[in-house]
Amino acid sequence: MFHPLALCIGLRYTRAKRRNHFISFITLTSVLGVTLGVTALITVLSVMNGFEKELKERILGMTAHATLHERGVPMKDWRTVLSRVEREPEVLAAAPFVRSEGMLTHAGRVHGVLVRGVEPSLEPRVSRVGSRMIEGSLDSLEPGGFRIVLGHELARFLRARVGDKVTLVAPEPATTAIGILPRLRRFTVSGIFEVGMNEYDANMALINLQDASKMFRLGGGASGLRLKFADLYDAPRIARDLARRLGDGFLVIDWTQYHKNFFRALKTEKTVMFVILALIVAVAAFNIVSTLVMVVTDKQADIAILRTLGLSPRRVMRVFMVQGLLIGLGGTLLGIAGGVWLAEHVTTIVPAIERMFNTQFLPADVYYISELPSDLRLGDVVTVGLVAFLMCLLGTLYPSWRASRVQPAEALRYE
Repeated sequence: MFHPLALCIGLRYTRAKRRNHFISFITLTSVLGVTLGVTALITVLSVMNGFEKELKERILGMTAHATLHERGVPMKDWRTVLSRVEREPEVLAAAPFVRSEGMLTHAGRVHGVLVRGVEPSLEPRVSRVGSRMIEGSLDSLEPGGFRIVLGHELARFLRARVGDKVTLVAPEPATTAIGILPRLRRFTVSGIFEVGMNEYDANMALINLQDASKMFRLGGGASGLRLKFADLYDAPRIARDLARRLGDGFLVIDWTQYHKNFFRALKTEKTVMFVILALIVAVAAFNIVSTLVMVVTDKQADIAILRTLGLSPRRVMRVFMVQGLLIGLGGTLLGIAGGVWLAEHVTTIVPAIERMFNTQFLPADVYYISELPSDLRLGDVVTVGLVAFLMCLLGTLYPSWRASRVQPAEALRYE
């Protein structure tokens, strides 16, 4: 294909004669089509990678790599289990927790919440909530103090500040001599956290482990242990091995099971977006087909003369393949450059557009993440570039084959 003669003629044919600038215009649109398709593909894949990375970091900042439970009962002797689990080489840290639902009321407002009981001295080992405090401290959750730490959006909805009293209503009522009554407890707000994910900032409250055990009638026990592993992405295997060593009385659930459908949906969406946006490149490749067909029609006399001078049909085919591949290669390289630049700067471009039009593309109360992240990966750039180039290569085959089938006598009959 890259024989000097074929390459020289192919390069010459990329410049149309003065009498036919329409072909040059179609060639330019073909290059721009490939460029736009590749740019869009790289940018969208980078943004989706950014979303996936941010979601994993924020979800796993509040969700442990795995949780350990006793089957069917609260974990009464969690300290013994904790010391046993921490001896496992692949377990970096563990912390007890109580998990339940409830309702918080303050200033005439009511909101359903996920209540998590934590041990303040152990919790920072398995989650980042301690480093995300914007008011107060996690250490303020002393046993028997009945203090509570609220998510930023939850505190804003309840109009609660540090030092205010809020009422927590447990889901299971208490049976008394005068009938069934709801179980209530007044808590003092001692801190506010913000992890940057609306699901937690607007729906989670933290209290001391012992207070939670009393509130939800666990008899001093815990719902289980939150575990942190040495390798986050090897959590399924480590969880299976740990459950087998601990025996049938324990259940280990890793983070991929808690959010399995969510991350699978993200992966599927990324694949679908790749296919959809690849169609843009396919359309540009069809433009290359139309461009080369017109060039072949325009150059029939030239092809016939080259054939009479001894150029074989195979080399004639190479001439027009070179021309098509130059169009595809130029569009692909420009698209890669544009896509890499846009992916690197999308985090500053989108906020500027939002300020210009006074709008917000990703409202925090609707989406998990309110800012547009980007994570450019070399593998995606290479894949997009190869797919675009292969599509352009396929687009050159038919017109080039037609050029090789031109008969000199037929082409020169009316010249």
